[in-house]
Amino acid sequence: MEAGKTIKIGFLGMGTVAQGVWEHLSKNPNVLGAKVELSKVCVRDTKKKRDVSIPPEKLTTNPRDVTSDPSIDIVCELMGGTTRAFDLSMEALRAGKVVVSANKAAICERGDLLFEEAKKMGSALFFEASVAGGVPVVKILREGLVANRFPLIYGILNGTCNYILTRMERENASYESILADARRLGYVEADESLDIDGWDSAHKIAVLAYLAHGVWIKPGEQMPVMGIREVKLEDMLWAKDFDYRIKLVASVRKNPRTNSIFASVYPALVPLDDVIANVNGVYNAVSIDGDVVGRTVHIGRGAGRDATASAVIADIADAIKFLKGGVCVRRENKKLKLAKASEVTSAFYVRLGVKDRAGVLAKVAECFAKHGISIERLKQLARSDGLSSKAWLILTTHETSEQNMSDVCSDLKKLSVVAERPFVLRIFKTPKI
Repeated sequence: MEAGKTIKIGFLGMGTVAQGVWEHLSKNPNVLGAKVELSKVCVRDTKKKRDVSIPPEKLTTNPRDVTSDPSIDIVCELMGGTTRAFDLSMEALRAGKVVVSANKAAICERGDLLFEEAKKMGSALFFEASVAGGVPVVKILREGLVANRFPLIYGILNGTCNYILTRMERENASYESILADARRLGYVEADESLDIDGWDSAHKIAVLAYLAHGVWIKPGEQMPVMGIREVKLEDMLWAKDFDYRIKLVASVRKNPRTNSIFASVYPALVPLDDVIANVNGVYNAVSIDGDVVGRTVHIGRGAGRDATASAVIADIADAIKFLKGGVCVRRENKKLKLAKASEVTSAFYVRLGVKDRAGVLAKVAECFAKHGISIERLKQLARSDGLSSKAWLILTTHETSEQNMSDVCSDLKKLSVVAERPFVLRIFKTPKI
């Protein structure tokens, strides 16, 4: 790039985050260390009222006015969705432009194709804002901790679920009542299953797994994903009694012995002496174990206009450095494999809805023994839903494999004394650093 050249930036989408980026860059264009021009914006409706003032001549409804304009250097894809966003990002990369994206779903689903195209065209894709909003975890993995290998990355990657779980515990309130409040406050996505069922967190941990290990993991197909819908007050009370707190934990572990990784998203019992257990409300947190640096923990707001806009602007700054001759480093490891369920172990918490009658404990214990699973603690609780003919049976296990636990749950569902599908939480334990 020639010295003194003005960097022209185009936008695909002008929603909440994009308006935040436009506003902050308009106020302080020199923050990026180069002369920049906010050149063109593609929107659905040029007449729509927005929080920021955009000159009418810069607005268009044709995305190719952005992706194909030879004068535009950087394209910010902030439109959301996966199909159209992916196609337009590919078009921009094929035109030799650098792409900045906050679209974790598109990157997770087809990021390998985007990176391949960027490499082929001598361009780059930057995506800091796709994970953890204002927490610069992508840059930390890609640059700050580049000398490290990562046996464990875990944390809270969805502020909505963290807000709900925090209030359930603090107020002894049900999941349904807090979810209703979260909807009123606008914390829940239009498609709330993205938040509540764990898919938002899964997309984000898949991106972090790629950055750390150079392998793409597909949520659902290659990664177990479970949300918080079934967490009850009984689980919260048990956790409190035994010095745990329930969090929706996204993690990726590497097993050097088998040269394999395992990524997952599930509500877990996290010990209170773990920093992650004490991150509450809408905040996100990521704990990274590096073989050189040890453990680092990064906490901040994971969503919202300004937090995400800050991450997008950081990506634009990196894009400018790339255009000035910088290098975009990616890890690749084609020999690394995905761990099997029989190779992944944990201790487990199990809540069973059982018939309140004699012989229940014996039948349940026999089922666990059949699969070689040792029970550590066992407690029977009266139900808070008024079903006097049934009881909650709550137990924890010693460490066993994911496969063993899946098998025992299948058998428990067949028992006549078990009235409901078993609810399982992992007990999250981290290695000492």
